[in-house]
Amino acid sequence: MNNETLWLSLGFLGQGLFSARFLLQWLKSEREKKSVFPIAFWYFSIGGGLTLLSYAIHKQDPVFIVGQAAGLFVYLRNLYFVIHAEKVSAD
Repeated sequence: MNNETLWLSLGFLGQGLFSARFLLQWLKSEREKKSVFPIAFWYFSIGGGLTLLSYAIHKQDPVFIVGQAAGLFVYLRNLYFVIHAEKVSAD
């Protein structure tokens, strides 16, 4: 397996993680009969975002890099809010 094939595989892995988050959110919402975002949604978002950002940096695509980096900020911030809210409610 050559270097480009490994990078392409990494890119598909990132896209797979990103897609899995929507499937997870959809199934959880169907189960609860309302729109919900389980905490795993944010972990899949971060995993997919980091993987795709790595791929974008490798490809040297500034549009893709900026988009993924901005998204990661949002995902990390939302995860912080979720974790912080759980801590506050536990106190």
